[in-house]
Amino acid sequence: MTHEALIESAMRRALVLAANGPKPGINPRVGCVILADDGTVLAEGWHRGAGTPHAEVDALSHLAPGAAHGATVVVTLEPCNHTGRTGPCAVALLDAGVARVVYAVADPGKHSSGGADRLRAGGVEVEGGVLQDDAEVFLSDWLIAARLGRPFVTVKWASSLDGRAAAADGTSQWITGAVARADVHARRAAADAIVVGTGTAIADDPSLTARDSDGSLFASQPIPVVIGARDIPAAAALFGHPHAPLFYGSHDLAATLTDLRERGILRVFVEGGPTLASAFVAAGLVDQFAIYLAPTLLGGPRLALGDIGVGTITDQLTLTIDTITQLGDDLLVLARPDRRT
Repeated sequence: MTHEALIESAMRRALVLAANGPKPGINPRVGCVILADDGTVLAEGWHRGAGTPHAEVDALSHLAPGAAHGATVVVTLEPCNHTGRTGPCAVALLDAGVARVVYAVADPGKHSSGGADRLRAGGVEVEGGVLQDDAEVFLSDWLIAARLGRPFVTVKWASSLDGRAAAADGTSQWITGAVARADVHARRAAADAIVVGTGTAIADDPSLTARDSDGSLFASQPIPVVIGARDIPAAAALFGHPHAPLFYGSHDLAATLTDLRERGILRVFVEGGPTLASAFVAAGLVDQFAIYLAPTLLGGPRLALGDIGVGTITDQLTLTIDTITQLGDDLLVLARPDRRT
């Protein structure tokens, strides 16, 4: 195996280790592999959550003092350069006497970045960008929050193959089948918040919970968020949610997302119908599309998406399709915009 292939293999292992970390939150999930000169794995580590040792320090903790001297450290995120509940990883690596550090993604944090420069200043060889695309996808929610100061936004809709979210009379239960609906609930459970507009909250009276196939609630529930100026009836199902709903009367979506981020919310799942979905798209605030396509045709005016500000073909919002998955008779398309504002 070439040296380059060895480093890439170690980085793939580091990404696997990173996935052992807790559900995405205020801190990134990071994995680390420490290699000897001959490519032997000396130690592995990952970050287990706020207040615990970072991945590099966790990996070093498995080695005897001095055992990492001259080693190569492969880590999914640039070693941090700040003191919080734990000390700077860059300093820990310098103290350990490592010879080389390879990372996938640069740390975008205002206070935590600069680890690579600190390591170089200490005589350590540093290389960044190894398997960067893979790590960017893995860390997408945390990176969006760190770079843009807002949560990672997934917009979801279910539609017929001809792009209709409902029949001409407005009925829409159910376009997709049970397997697709189960997937939606799993994605709700993985989100920090679920967002709808007042129109959907009033017309559909959704509970906005994440439920198992037997109707029982998942242990992890997204916070319900409602955007719009209309009043919600006191008997609405969402008031029975395990979390108290958040209401935003303003249609300033960017400000709403900033406030959600300040509340510690890093990942939102938008299920608010065509009007709200279109508003998020038009504002350039969508990071991922989760589109469930049913093998049916409905025709009529009830489109899954409305005006998104595309007046001519040259203005089209092109997407990169990440995966297409068959769920029962339905398809799930996960895609992301090719360009973001």
